[in-house]
Amino acid sequence: MLIRDETSGDVSAIGRVVTEAMRLLPQATGTEAAIVERLRADDALLLSLVAEEDGEVIGHLAASAARIGTQEGWGLIGPLAVLPARHAQGIGSALMAEALRRLRATCRGAALVGDPGYYGRFGFRAFPGFGVAGCPPEVVQALPFDGVAPRGELIHHPAFGLDQAE
Repeated sequence: MLIRDETSGDVSAIGRVVTEAMRLLPQATGTEAAIVERLRADDALLLSLVAEEDGEVIGHLAASAARIGTQEGWGLIGPLAVLPARHAQGIGSALMAEALRRLRATCRGAALVGDPGYYGRFGFRAFPGFGVAGCPPEVVQALPFDGVAPRGELIHHPAFGLDQAE
């Protein structure tokens, strides 16, 4: 398996992987592939990594710039998607490891909204006073690279459609 940056030839495969993977999640909105497309169109992707095997895209991870309260410089991970037939094979973990390695070079930390049981293994956790309006606090998680706990609302790019204050 190869983890690499997306190319223009990967765009449709990324949409398919994201759509298929998100279908399995009860919290999925069905808009996740469109979010990635809007981030790409706005040149807002810090990272767009694919997992490729035998020439096929089997996983994808997007990361975009985010703010926590007034603190700029955070990398927001999401969506992270792996083809359902390829779950539990380490593909998501490999994508996450590469994303964190790259984000450490340019960001103060990484943040996401997701399953604490899954993302906790990478060091993500919830923090008091950190969240997203309307989300259960335990699913809004961060991994500060400098050890300083984040405080405030996690502000996503407008492509996520959350109508947050910019």
